[in-house]
Amino acid sequence: MPSLKETASLPNPSLPTTFNRLAWSNLTAQSAEQIALAAAPIVAVLTLGLAEGETGLLQTALTAPFVLFAIPAGLLTDRLPRRLLMAGAEALRAAALATILILTWLGFLTLPWLATLGFAAVCGTVVYSVAAPALVPSLVTPELLPAANARIELARTVAFASGPALGGALVGWVGAGPAFGFAAALSAVAVVLLAGLYEPARPMASRRHPLQEIREGLGFVLHHALLRPVFVTQFIFNTGSFLVLAVFVPYAVRHLSLSATGVGTTLAMYGVGMVIGALVATRVMRRLAFGTVIGLGPVCGFVAAGVMALTTVVATPLLAGLSFFLLGVGPILWVISTTTLRQSVTPPRLLGRVSAINILSYGARPLGSAIGAIVGGLAGAETCLYLAVAIFGAQAVVILLSPAVSLARQPEMVGDEAAQAC
Repeated sequence: MPSLKETASLPNPSLPTTFNRLAWSNLTAQSAEQIALAAAPIVAVLTLGLAEGETGLLQTALTAPFVLFAIPAGLLTDRLPRRLLMAGAEALRAAALATILILTWLGFLTLPWLATLGFAAVCGTVVYSVAAPALVPSLVTPELLPAANARIELARTVAFASGPALGGALVGWVGAGPAFGFAAALSAVAVVLLAGLYEPARPMASRRHPLQEIREGLGFVLHHALLRPVFVTQFIFNTGSFLVLAVFVPYAVRHLSLSATGVGTTLAMYGVGMVIGALVATRVMRRLAFGTVIGLGPVCGFVAAGVMALTTVVATPLLAGLSFFLLGVGPILWVISTTTLRQSVTPPRLLGRVSAINILSYGARPLGSAIGAIVGGLAGAETCLYLAVAIFGAQAVVILLSPAVSLARQPEMVGDEAAQAC
């Protein structure tokens, strides 16, 4: 096995074929998710004729599984072969999307059916999202974890940036049914790729009451000097970012005089930043101290919030675009570096539960949106942007005061005995 120093000197570390199957399955799975998520509300409005309140209920159904099923998914990830669990999750998503296709063709699609099947499809997304980071360390050497996580995040960002546009275009070009059919086909491809993936055997831990296992995973994160501030920082970051997103569109139209195309182009800078961040992540992590890279994301978030607030004084969309670019490029470095950190310091038998607890930080997203709705309604979008600066400042302070930013290099991988020592 090459040393970290030797690996760092390589221009492009070679990832094993087994991992590449996972990376390709991740790309197809993420693309299927983004196309379906984009198509669902379009179909709800254009095909079913739903109003805002009903589409809000649909969006609730499409986001609830992240809060409801992340922890159960973590338990399953630590109990079952992760490859098979992910393949089953993708098969569930493919079946749900194919059923939407059939109901659309038969003319039987209704809001309850769309919400129920969409809910089932997103449950598959949750299981895949929890299990994938737990599977990666068994497929690559510790030195290749940053490169592997960068490849995973690159696939996610490409899907995130292109999926919504492709989903909308498919609905417009060929109709609702084929759009969901295409997404179902992508999920089916992911199933095939996962079915041919080799997963090293791992010892199965003794089964205990689920509440005991949940408490063990939660206690590990909350008592770990490195993982606790990472979780808190991520929770605060999600609150701030969705606060900005909640008010940006009306603010951009009213204050920045942007058209619908201009708003879309400005928001697209977020995806551009994500893609560029994922592309340069491996090089950045080879050249900077590991802890410095961890700190970059929250600091970029704070700077991005400040730049967005500056548009209240200098009303130019260029600043808004720069803000979204920074919100994309910095946090992707954060995701890659902190995922590598979790994989390194978490005992293998706890990886699923720790990954699930990380997913729970997504629960801050509706909180941020709610704050935006309340504060924006009472005091205006400008106040929301100033509040976002304070929130992003708080998350930057949390991580900069933590020992995580002092890490000179990626921590050594721990074994299962570390769980008993904590």
